[in-house]
Amino acid sequence: MRLGNWTDGKRVAPEPLEGNVVATIAVGTIIWGALFVVQLPFYSWFSDHDHTWWLWTCLAGAGLGLLGLWIVRRREAALYAARNSGRDAHGPSADGGPSEQPAP
Repeated sequence: MRLGNWTDGKRVAPEPLEGNVVATIAVGTIIWGALFVVQLPFYSWFSDHDHTWWLWTCLAGAGLGLLGLWIVRRREAALYAARNSGRDAHGPSADGGPSEQPAP
């Protein structure tokens, strides 16, 4: 099978998976933070063997997870607000005009 069979539009893209994105990111953030805390007492060993990047990778994972939580919660709130206001949450309407409802 060649790559062109996958990219030339002959195949229909699958629907995106729906799930609790906030919970998924929260669990990942907690795991990265726990790994950092568990490895922290062994800092001298990591330093002696030039493996301190393991600690900083865990800290970066936890920090980026917190950033991801903030972004995803804002996205969820925006989608919820758009859904409740009757507007299209994905931009302009199908006719190409603005997605906002005209004022009565």
